[in-house]
Amino acid sequence: MKIIVLIKQVPDTDNVKLDTKTGTMIREGLGTIINPLDLNAIEEAKKISEIIPSEINVITMGPPAAEEAIKEAIAMGADKGYLVSDRKFAGSDSWATSMVLAETIKKTGNFDLILAGEKAIDGETGQVGPEVASMLDIPFSTYITNISVKDNGVEVVRTVEDGYQNQFLPFPCLLTVLSNINEPSIPNLEGKIKARKYISDKIDSSKLKIEDEYLGLKGSPTRVVKISTPKIQRQSSIYKGSEIDDGIKDLIKELQKMALI
Repeated sequence: MKIIVLIKQVPDTDNVKLDTKTGTMIREGLGTIINPLDLNAIEEAKKISEIIPSEINVITMGPPAAEEAIKEAIAMGADKGYLVSDRKFAGSDSWATSMVLAETIKKTGNFDLILAGEKAIDGETGQVGPEVASMLDIPFSTYITNISVKDNGVEVVRTVEDGYQNQFLPFPCLLTVLSNINEPSIPNLEGKIKARKYISDKIDSSKLKIEDEYLGLKGSPTRVVKISTPKIQRQSSIYKGSEIDDGIKDLIKELQKMALI
């Protein structure tokens, strides 16, 4: 069985800034980590491989420094990594990113299952997984909290607004997972040694069958037309001493207006 895990390197900080001209994130000078939900996807792939012998391939799209994300995934138990990197990919929105990832997956050969985190913490669109599946023309499901592998597909449990939903998806398919599906393990010494020596396969635009007009910022249909910082405006009233009883009454009235009591 072959499992592909899509991972992303994201900023390790809440102090994120945006380029007001392009509407894209300024990543220079920020520390990076593997997107937390992608760690759950790697861990789930490893759990499946312990039951059914599997080859785990990880794919990430990003700058050369994203090689570290590949190495971390190898340390966690992945077998092979692909770094998809090219200056032409800069500024890609979820659509352009998905197109590059889908073409990369085709290039790596046949597969049975693709896993990814439900969303990335730097964009939180949750669109890349489903878009990749659509471009590959395979079934997919999102918000997955449990996976059971069968002979010809997977039985999954997904979270929905009013509870849970059971589904069956035939191979090949794509799933995006939530954090409560597992607890990512800490790499052991053997894994760290393997990761230190590992060199990932490099893929650039010349190796993919995508015209330049569909790459990067130029090929991204999403446009950020305005960026603004939310302004929080609050009015407060302070009650002291003999005014406290009146304050409590006023508070009750406000809560009643809001239908909270």
